[in-house]
Amino acid sequence: MSNLYSATPSASTKSPVQAIVFDWAGTIVDFGSFAPTSIFVEAFRQGYDFDITLAEAREPMGIGKWDHIKAVGHLPAVAQRWEKQFGRTMTDSDIDQIYATFMPLQKAKVADHAEPILNAIDVVNGLKQQGIKIGSCSGYPREVMDVLIPAAKDYGYEPDYIVATDDLSQGGRPAPFMALKNMIELNVTCVGACVKVDDAAPGIEEGHNAGMWTVGLLLSGNEAGLTLEEYQAADEATLNAARERAREKLGKASPHYLIDTINDLPSVICDIEKRLGAGERP
Repeated sequence: MSNLYSATPSASTKSPVQAIVFDWAGTIVDFGSFAPTSIFVEAFRQGYDFDITLAEAREPMGIGKWDHIKAVGHLPAVAQRWEKQFGRTMTDSDIDQIYATFMPLQKAKVADHAEPILNAIDVVNGLKQQGIKIGSCSGYPREVMDVLIPAAKDYGYEPDYIVATDDLSQGGRPAPFMALKNMIELNVTCVGACVKVDDAAPGIEEGHNAGMWTVGLLLSGNEAGLTLEEYQAADEATLNAARERAREKLGKASPHYLIDTINDLPSVICDIEKRLGAGERP
C-alpha cells in the first residue's frame, strides 16, 4: 500500500487534530512486538527454570511489565503449571525476581528492535508538517526507554514527548494518566481533538479513558504476532486470518478505527478531521 504522505503536504496545512499519542513496540517500532514478548519467555526461564509460551507472554500485552508478569502468572494454564512445578501459587516475591531478571535482558535487547515499522517515519513527519504534535507512551519502564529512545532517534523517530510506564505514580494502562501527561506537556487544549494509536487493548482503553479518538493496529503488533518477514511473505488468506485474530482481541476495547499498520493512518486522520469539522467528538 502506498504511503499517503509520500507527497509532502504544505506546511501551511493546519490540521484540527491537535496531537497523536503513539505506543512504541508494535506501533512505531518492532514489527510484531517481539522485543518484550520474547524477553518475558526468557525471564521466566532464567529466573525460575519455568517455561511459558510466546502466546502466553503476549496475552496481557500493553500494561506495565511488573503487572504483565503477574498477569501471565495468573493465566489459568500458567498458574496450574506453576503450582505443579513449585507446589504453591506465584507470589509477589516471585514476580519481583522474574522482573529483576527481565530488566537487564530487555535493556540488552530492546535496541535490536528499534527499527521503525512500514513508513512510520514518513507518516509521523507528515503529521508534524500539518501542525500535529506527536506524543508517545509505553508499557516499558524508563530505564528501558532510555535505551530505546536514542536507538529509535538514530532511525529518525523523535516524538515531541515521551512517557514511560513508571514515570507516573497513578498507574499505567488502561488508566489515562500517561496519555493525559502527554496532553499537559504538549499544551493541548482539547483531548477530543487528539488520537491514541496502539496495538494492544489496554492502550486503546487508555485512549478512551483519556477522551481521545482511538486507533487499533491489526497486523504490525502484538495480537497478530507476525514477524516482518512473515507479513511480507503472507498471502491474503494468511493476512485475513491474522486480522481476525487481532480484531477479536482489539474489538473488545471498541476502537474507533482498526487498520493494518501505521502506514494506513493518514486516511484515518483525514476522516477524523472531517468528523471534528462536523462537530463530532470521540
